[in-house]
Amino acid sequence: MSLDLVNFESKAQEAIKTFWRSREEAKQKQARSGSADQGERSGVTAGKNMDGFLELILDIVNANGLSKAEIYQNRAMLTLPGYFRPTKLWDLLVIHKGELIAAIELKSHVGPSFGNNFNNRTEEALGTAHDLWTAYREEAFGKQPRPFVGWLMMVESAPGSRRSVRDSSPHFPVFEEFKGASYLKRYDLLCQRLVQEQLYTSAAVLSSERESISTGDYSEQSSMTGLRTFVASFAGHVAAEAARLGE
Repeated sequence: MSLDLVNFESKAQEAIKTFWRSREEAKQKQARSGSADQGERSGVTAGKNMDGFLELILDIVNANGLSKAEIYQNRAMLTLPGYFRPTKLWDLLVIHKGELIAAIELKSHVGPSFGNNFNNRTEEALGTAHDLWTAYREEAFGKQPRPFVGWLMMVESAPGSRRSVRDSSPHFPVFEEFKGASYLKRYDLLCQRLVQEQLYTSAAVLSSERESISTGDYSEQSSMTGLRTFVASFAGHVAAEAARLGE
């Protein structure tokens, strides 16, 4: 099966530029209006930061046989039924012939606060996946093959995300691989284990400095959580579903 990875490296660079540019534009707009949020929140509330990655995902769907699929990005159309809660809002859904083909979360983490936010992202990722797969088991989406469930994280590369972090566990030891690990390394371990435990079909973490607004440069933490692995896995799933559904 020949897969089309849609020149994803250059599109990812454009997505990185869009990410930093949209954050900066949101800050400037709110500053001019006199209602700027505190800290980094002003760069988040515009809600357009990950649009470049959405476009990359749409290109993969169209290039690998499901150009007629229904692709939802509008907030009002992004909810799926849950098992432990009524619904869950996703960032992108792909549905074709009444079947859920893919559900994808696109997240970002920009400093200066990395500790609490990392824990929140971890708990959110675990809870979201467990809820979806339990709902799937209970046929909330009908009888169908397993959908692609993806989690893609963009993290600011900064001293706070790169430095070694200490942990305190007075009763039992922390797993060795976490000892002194930076938050970027912890995201890498998180993504690896989300896939190993079959909570997500693929999970990726990219890092980028703010100066990349002009270059689109980004880094990856490991091949297992790199963008190529995510894109290839998703393209393969789309192509396989296209073949199965006779597209």
